Amino acid sequence: MNNKVIIFILLAIILIITGCSNDPETHAEKLNLIENPYKQTEFLLGTVVTIKIYDEGKEEVLGLVFDKIEELDQKITADEEGSEINTINDKAGEEAVNVSEDIFQLITEGKNYSEVAEGSFDITIGPLTKLWHIGFDDARKPEQAEIDEILPLINYKKVELNEKNKKVFLKDKGMRMDLGAIAKGYIADEVVQLLKENGVTTAIIDLGGNIFVMGNHYSGNPWTVGIQDPFSGRGDTIGKLKASNKSIVTSGIYERYLEVDGVKYHHLLNPKDGYPFNNKLASVSIISDKSIDGDALSTVLFSKGLQDGLDFIHELEGVEAIFIMEDKTIYTTDGLTDNFEITNEQFTFGNE
Repeated sequence: MNNKVIIFILLAIILIITGCSNDPETHAEKLNLIENPYKQTEFLLGTVVTIKIYDEGKEEVLGLVFDKIEELDQKITADEEGSEINTINDKAGEEAVNVSEDIFQLITEGKNYSEVAEGSFDITIGPLTKLWHIGFDDARKPEQAEIDEILPLINYKKVELNEKNKKVFLKDKGMRMDLGAIAKGYIADEVVQLLKENGVTTAIIDLGGNIFVMGNHYSGNPWTVGIQDPFSGRGDTIGKLKASNKSIVTSGIYERYLEVDGVKYHHLLNPKDGYPFNNKLASVSIISDKSIDGDALSTVLFSKGLQDGLDFIHELEGVEAIFIMEDKTIYTTDGLTDNFEITNEQFTFGNE
Protein backbone atom coordinates (compact mmCIF):
# COMPACT_ATOMS: atom_id res chain seq x y z
CA MET A 1 0.00 0.00 0.00
CA ASN A 2 1.40 3.34 -1.00
CA ASN A 3 -0.28 5.78 1.31
CA LYS A 4 0.39 6.02 5.03
CA VAL A 5 2.62 2.97 5.05
CA ILE A 6 4.85 3.02 8.12
CA ILE A 7 7.96 0.83 7.87
CA PHE A 8 10.11 0.78 10.99
CA ILE A 9 9.88 4.54 11.31
CA LEU A 10 6.95 5.76 13.40
CA LEU A 11 3.79 4.32 14.77
CA ALA A 12 1.36 7.17 14.58
CA ILE A 13 -0.16 6.15 17.89
CA ILE A 14 1.40 4.29 20.82
CA LEU A 15 -0.81 2.35 23.22
CA ILE A 16 -0.15 2.75 26.91
CA ILE A 17 -2.00 -0.02 28.68
CA THR A 18 -2.83 1.23 32.12
CA GLY A 19 -5.71 1.09 34.51
CA CYS A 20 -6.59 0.97 38.12
CA SER A 21 -9.67 -0.10 40.00
CA ASN A 22 -10.66 -0.97 43.53
CA ASP A 23 -12.04 -4.30 42.38
CA PRO A 24 -10.36 -5.44 39.14
CA GLU A 25 -11.46 -9.04 39.62
CA THR A 26 -15.13 -8.17 39.19
CA HIS A 27 -14.80 -6.90 35.63
CA ALA A 28 -12.29 -9.55 34.59
CA GLU A 29 -14.24 -12.43 36.11
CA LYS A 30 -17.52 -11.23 34.66
CA LEU A 31 -16.11 -11.28 31.13
CA ASN A 32 -13.70 -14.19 31.74
CA LEU A 33 -10.65 -12.08 30.89
CA ILE A 34 -6.96 -12.85 31.31
CA GLU A 35 -4.39 -10.28 32.41
CA ASN A 36 -1.71 -11.46 29.95
CA PRO A 37 -3.37 -11.51 26.53
CA TYR A 38 -2.97 -13.92 23.65
CA LYS A 39 -0.79 -12.00 21.24
CA GLN A 40 0.43 -12.32 17.66
CA THR A 41 2.62 -9.97 15.60
CA GLU A 42 3.24 -10.16 11.86
CA PHE A 43 4.64 -7.89 9.16
CA LEU A 44 1.62 -7.21 6.92
CA LEU A 45 0.11 -4.22 5.09
CA GLY A 46 3.64 -2.84 4.82
CA THR A 47 3.87 -2.43 8.57
CA VAL A 48 3.96 -4.24 11.92
CA VAL A 49 0.56 -5.65 12.84
CA THR A 50 -0.19 -6.75 16.42
CA ILE A 51 -3.39 -8.26 17.77
CA LYS A 52 -4.00 -8.87 21.48
CA ILE A 53 -7.00 -10.81 22.78
CA TYR A 54 -7.89 -10.76 26.48
CA ASP A 55 -10.81 -13.23 26.47
CA GLU A 56 -9.82 -16.56 27.97
CA GLY A 57 -9.96 -19.51 25.59
CA LYS A 58 -9.97 -17.35 22.42
CA GLU A 59 -6.37 -17.83 21.32
CA GLU A 60 -7.40 -19.67 18.14
CA VAL A 61 -9.23 -16.55 16.94
CA LEU A 62 -5.83 -14.94 16.30
CA GLY A 63 -5.32 -17.28 13.36
CA LEU A 64 -8.69 -16.33 11.87
CA VAL A 65 -7.84 -12.65 12.24
CA PHE A 66 -4.50 -12.88 10.46
CA ASP A 67 -6.01 -15.01 7.70
CA LYS A 68 -8.59 -12.25 7.14
CA ILE A 69 -5.95 -9.52 7.12
CA GLU A 70 -3.83 -11.40 4.57
CA GLU A 71 -6.88 -12.08 2.39
CA LEU A 72 -7.86 -8.40 2.28
CA ASP A 73 -4.27 -7.25 1.82
CA GLN A 74 -3.92 -9.42 -1.27
CA LYS A 75 -7.09 -7.92 -2.75
CA ILE A 76 -6.29 -4.28 -1.98
CA THR A 77 -2.57 -3.73 -2.60
CA ALA A 78 -2.30 -1.60 -5.74
CA ASP A 79 1.08 -2.93 -6.92
CA GLU A 80 0.38 -6.58 -6.13
CA GLU A 81 0.05 -8.65 -9.30
CA GLY A 82 -3.38 -10.26 -9.31
CA SER A 83 -4.90 -8.01 -6.65
CA GLU A 84 -8.36 -6.70 -7.42
CA ILE A 85 -7.21 -3.08 -7.26
CA ASN A 86 -4.28 -3.81 -9.56
CA THR A 87 -6.64 -5.46 -12.05
CA ILE A 88 -8.96 -2.42 -11.98
CA ASN A 89 -5.97 -0.16 -12.62
CA ASP A 90 -4.70 -2.35 -15.47
CA LYS A 91 -8.12 -2.24 -17.15
CA ALA A 92 -8.53 1.54 -16.79
CA GLY A 93 -10.07 3.03 -19.91
CA GLU A 94 -10.78 -0.44 -21.30
CA GLU A 95 -13.40 -2.33 -19.35
CA ALA A 96 -15.20 -2.69 -16.02
CA VAL A 97 -13.88 -5.26 -13.56
CA ASN A 98 -15.87 -7.59 -11.32
CA VAL A 99 -14.76 -7.30 -7.70
CA SER A 100 -15.60 -8.94 -4.39
CA GLU A 101 -18.12 -7.49 -1.96
CA ASP A 102 -15.24 -6.37 0.30
CA ILE A 103 -13.50 -4.36 -2.40
CA PHE A 104 -16.71 -2.88 -3.79
CA GLN A 105 -17.65 -1.64 -0.33
CA LEU A 106 -14.18 -0.20 0.24
CA ILE A 107 -14.16 1.64 -3.09
CA THR A 108 -17.66 2.96 -2.47
CA GLU A 109 -16.59 4.35 0.91
CA GLY A 110 -13.50 5.88 -0.67
CA LYS A 111 -15.47 7.58 -3.41
CA ASN A 112 -17.95 8.93 -0.87
CA TYR A 113 -15.13 10.48 1.15
CA SER A 114 -13.60 11.90 -2.02
CA GLU A 115 -16.91 13.65 -2.69
CA VAL A 116 -17.19 14.94 0.86
CA ALA A 117 -13.63 16.31 0.68
CA GLU A 118 -14.35 17.87 -2.72
CA GLY A 119 -11.25 16.27 -4.18
CA SER A 120 -8.64 17.24 -1.57
CA PHE A 121 -8.84 13.53 -0.75
CA ASP A 122 -9.10 11.41 -3.91
CA ILE A 123 -8.98 7.64 -4.28
CA THR A 124 -7.63 8.00 -7.83
CA ILE A 125 -4.42 9.62 -6.59
CA GLY A 126 -2.52 6.50 -7.69
CA PRO A 127 -0.63 8.09 -10.62
CA LEU A 128 0.76 10.74 -8.25
CA THR A 129 1.76 8.40 -5.40
CA LYS A 130 3.41 6.09 -7.93
CA LEU A 131 5.31 9.03 -9.45
CA TRP A 132 6.77 10.20 -6.12
CA HIS A 133 6.83 6.69 -4.54
CA ILE A 134 7.76 8.15 -1.17
CA GLY A 135 8.67 5.45 1.33
CA PHE A 136 10.28 3.21 -1.27
CA ASP A 137 13.86 2.84 -2.50
CA ASP A 138 13.08 4.47 -5.85
CA ALA A 139 11.42 7.57 -4.36
CA ARG A 140 12.25 10.80 -6.19
CA LYS A 141 11.04 14.34 -6.71
CA PRO A 142 9.35 14.40 -10.13
CA GLU A 143 9.86 17.07 -12.76
CA GLN A 144 7.05 19.61 -13.05
CA ALA A 145 6.24 18.35 -16.55
CA GLU A 146 5.71 14.84 -15.18
CA ILE A 147 3.33 16.12 -12.53
CA ASP A 148 1.42 18.22 -15.04
CA GLU A 149 1.01 15.19 -17.27
CA ILE A 150 -0.63 12.96 -14.66
CA LEU A 151 -2.78 15.46 -12.72
CA PRO A 152 -5.69 15.18 -15.22
CA LEU A 153 -5.83 11.46 -14.45
CA ILE A 154 -6.79 12.17 -10.83
CA ASN A 155 -10.57 12.50 -10.72
CA TYR A 156 -12.76 10.40 -8.43
CA LYS A 157 -15.80 11.42 -10.49
CA LYS A 158 -14.51 9.13 -13.25
CA VAL A 159 -14.85 6.04 -11.07
CA GLU A 160 -17.99 4.22 -12.25
CA LEU A 161 -19.60 1.80 -9.80
CA ASN A 162 -22.17 -0.81 -10.78
CA GLU A 163 -23.64 -1.93 -7.48
CA LYS A 164 -25.89 -4.62 -8.97
CA ASN A 165 -23.06 -6.47 -10.72
CA LYS A 166 -20.28 -5.33 -8.35
CA LYS A 167 -18.26 -3.86 -11.21
CA VAL A 168 -15.77 -0.99 -11.11
CA PHE A 169 -14.56 1.02 -14.10
CA LEU A 170 -11.94 3.76 -14.34
CA LYS A 171 -13.01 5.78 -17.37
CA ASP A 172 -9.61 7.04 -18.57
CA LYS A 173 -6.60 4.95 -19.50
CA GLY A 174 -3.75 5.62 -17.10
CA MET A 175 -5.99 6.23 -14.09
CA ARG A 176 -4.97 4.39 -10.92
CA MET A 177 -6.72 3.92 -7.62
CA ASP A 178 -4.67 3.99 -4.42
CA LEU A 179 -6.73 3.05 -1.37
CA GLY A 180 -3.85 3.27 1.08
CA ALA A 181 -5.49 6.19 2.87
CA ILE A 182 -8.46 4.07 3.96
CA ALA A 183 -7.43 0.42 3.54
CA LYS A 184 -6.06 -0.15 7.04
CA GLY A 185 -9.12 1.48 8.55
CA TYR A 186 -11.43 -0.78 6.56
CA ILE A 187 -9.41 -3.85 7.52
CA ALA A 188 -9.42 -2.85 11.20
CA ASP A 189 -13.21 -2.62 11.14
CA GLU A 190 -13.42 -6.05 9.51
CA VAL A 191 -11.16 -7.46 12.24
CA VAL A 192 -13.37 -5.96 14.95
CA GLN A 193 -16.43 -7.55 13.35
CA LEU A 194 -14.67 -10.92 13.10
CA LEU A 195 -13.64 -10.76 16.75
CA LYS A 196 -17.21 -10.01 17.82
CA GLU A 197 -18.55 -12.89 15.71
CA ASN A 198 -16.17 -15.20 17.56
CA GLY A 199 -17.17 -14.07 21.03
CA VAL A 200 -14.26 -11.75 21.75
CA THR A 201 -15.17 -8.78 23.97
CA THR A 202 -11.78 -7.29 24.84
CA ALA A 203 -8.90 -6.77 22.43
CA ILE A 204 -6.39 -4.35 20.97
CA ILE A 205 -6.01 -4.14 17.20
CA ASP A 206 -2.87 -2.33 16.05
CA LEU A 207 -2.40 -2.15 12.30
CA GLY A 208 0.81 -0.16 12.26
CA GLY A 209 -0.63 2.84 14.06
CA ASN A 210 -4.28 2.34 13.20
CA ILE A 211 -5.47 1.45 16.68
CA PHE A 212 -8.80 0.06 17.82
CA VAL A 213 -9.37 -0.55 21.53
CA MET A 214 -12.17 -3.05 22.04
CA GLY A 215 -13.95 -3.17 25.38
CA ASN A 216 -12.27 -1.92 28.54
CA HIS A 217 -8.93 -2.58 30.18
CA TYR A 218 -8.62 -5.73 32.31
CA SER A 219 -9.18 -3.50 35.36
CA GLY A 220 -12.57 -2.37 34.08
CA ASN A 221 -11.45 1.16 33.26
CA PRO A 222 -11.16 2.56 29.71
CA TRP A 223 -7.85 2.07 27.91
CA THR A 224 -5.32 4.88 28.10
CA VAL A 225 -3.99 5.68 24.63
CA GLY A 226 -0.86 7.75 24.07
CA ILE A 227 -0.62 10.04 21.03
CA GLN A 228 2.72 9.79 19.22
CA ASP A 229 5.11 12.73 19.15
CA PRO A 230 5.40 13.43 15.39
CA PHE A 231 8.85 14.94 15.85
CA SER A 232 10.41 12.14 17.86
CA GLY A 233 11.19 8.45 17.79
CA ARG A 234 8.82 5.58 18.13
CA GLY A 235 7.34 5.31 21.60
CA ASP A 236 7.58 8.99 22.55
CA THR A 237 4.19 10.54 23.21
CA ILE A 238 2.89 14.07 23.59
CA GLY A 239 -0.32 13.29 25.42
CA LYS A 240 -2.91 10.72 26.33
CA LEU A 241 -6.64 10.09 26.31
CA LYS A 242 -9.03 7.41 27.54
CA ALA A 243 -11.10 5.32 25.14
CA SER A 244 -13.27 2.22 24.90
CA ASN A 245 -14.55 0.68 21.67
CA LYS A 246 -12.90 3.45 19.69
CA SER A 247 -10.55 3.81 16.76
CA ILE A 248 -7.56 6.15 17.01
CA VAL A 249 -5.78 6.96 13.74
CA THR A 250 -3.09 9.53 12.97
CA SER A 251 -1.71 11.00 9.75
CA GLY A 252 1.58 12.87 10.03
CA ILE A 253 4.26 14.43 7.87
CA TYR A 254 7.11 12.54 9.55
CA GLU A 255 5.77 9.03 8.91
CA ARG A 256 7.44 8.86 5.48
CA TYR A 257 9.29 11.51 3.58
CA LEU A 258 11.81 12.15 0.82
CA GLU A 259 14.67 14.61 1.33
CA VAL A 260 16.05 16.44 -1.72
CA ASP A 261 18.64 19.23 -1.45
CA GLY A 262 17.87 19.65 2.24
CA VAL A 263 14.11 19.92 1.70
CA LYS A 264 11.78 17.26 3.13
CA TYR A 265 8.79 16.18 1.05
CA HIS A 266 6.31 14.16 3.10
CA HIS A 267 4.01 11.49 1.69
CA LEU A 268 0.68 13.30 2.11
CA LEU A 269 0.23 14.56 -1.44
CA ASN A 270 -2.21 17.18 -2.69
CA PRO A 271 -4.13 15.70 -5.66
CA LYS A 272 -4.82 19.19 -6.95
CA ASP A 273 -1.26 20.49 -7.39
CA GLY A 274 0.78 17.29 -7.15
CA TYR A 275 2.97 18.31 -4.20
CA PRO A 276 2.89 17.51 -0.46
CA PHE A 277 0.42 19.60 1.52
CA ASN A 278 2.10 22.64 3.05
CA ASN A 279 -0.14 23.98 5.81
CA LYS A 280 2.04 23.91 8.96
CA LEU A 281 0.34 20.78 10.29
CA ALA A 282 2.56 18.04 11.71
CA SER A 283 -0.16 15.48 12.37
CA VAL A 284 -3.89 14.93 12.74
CA SER A 285 -5.36 12.25 15.00
CA ILE A 286 -8.97 11.09 14.73
CA ILE A 287 -10.99 9.34 17.43
CA SER A 288 -14.06 7.62 15.99
CA ASP A 289 -16.32 4.59 16.26
CA LYS A 290 -15.19 3.18 12.90
CA SER A 291 -11.57 2.97 11.86
CA ILE A 292 -12.28 3.61 8.18
CA ASP A 293 -13.76 6.97 9.19
CA GLY A 294 -10.65 7.77 11.22
CA ASP A 295 -8.37 6.73 8.37
CA ALA A 296 -10.16 8.84 5.79
CA LEU A 297 -10.81 11.83 8.02
CA SER A 298 -7.21 12.05 9.25
CA THR A 299 -6.17 12.59 5.62
CA VAL A 300 -9.16 14.81 4.76
CA LEU A 301 -8.54 17.12 7.73
CA PHE A 302 -4.82 17.23 7.05
CA SER A 303 -5.59 18.32 3.50
CA LYS A 304 -7.84 21.12 4.73
CA GLY A 305 -5.42 22.61 7.27
CA LEU A 306 -6.18 23.66 10.83
CA GLN A 307 -9.07 26.12 10.58
CA ASP A 308 -10.94 24.51 7.71
CA GLY A 309 -10.29 21.13 9.31
CA LEU A 310 -11.79 22.25 12.63
CA ASP A 311 -14.78 23.77 10.85
CA PHE A 312 -15.27 20.55 8.89
CA ILE A 313 -15.13 18.15 11.83
CA HIS A 314 -17.36 20.31 14.03
CA GLU A 315 -20.15 19.45 11.59
CA LEU A 316 -19.70 15.73 12.26
CA GLU A 317 -21.15 13.77 15.17
CA GLY A 318 -19.28 11.18 17.20
CA VAL A 319 -15.84 12.11 15.88
CA GLU A 320 -13.05 14.00 17.67
CA ALA A 321 -9.69 15.29 16.44
CA ILE A 322 -6.26 16.37 17.67
CA PHE A 323 -4.24 18.73 15.45
CA ILE A 324 -0.51 19.07 16.15
CA MET A 325 1.18 22.00 14.45
CA GLU A 326 4.81 22.31 13.34
CA ASP A 327 5.35 24.88 16.12
CA LYS A 328 4.20 22.22 18.66
CA THR A 329 0.90 23.83 19.52
CA ILE A 330 -2.04 21.46 19.85
CA TYR A 331 -5.69 22.06 18.97
CA THR A 332 -8.48 19.67 19.89
CA THR A 333 -12.19 19.43 19.24
CA ASP A 334 -14.56 20.27 22.09
CA GLY A 335 -15.31 16.65 22.95
CA LEU A 336 -11.72 16.12 24.07
CA THR A 337 -11.57 19.08 26.46
CA ASP A 338 -11.86 16.84 29.53
CA ASN A 339 -10.34 13.71 28.01
CA PHE A 340 -7.04 14.70 26.41
CA GLU A 341 -4.02 15.56 28.54
CA ILE A 342 -0.65 16.87 27.33
CA THR A 343 2.23 14.92 28.92
CA ASN A 344 5.16 16.53 27.08
CA GLU A 345 6.05 20.02 28.30
CA GLN A 346 7.41 20.99 24.88
CA PHE A 347 3.84 21.10 23.59
CA THR A 348 1.09 23.55 24.51
CA PHE A 349 -2.58 23.97 23.77
CA GLY A 350 -3.34 26.50 21.06
CA ASN A 351 -7.04 26.50 21.94
CA GLU A 352 -6.41 28.49 25.11
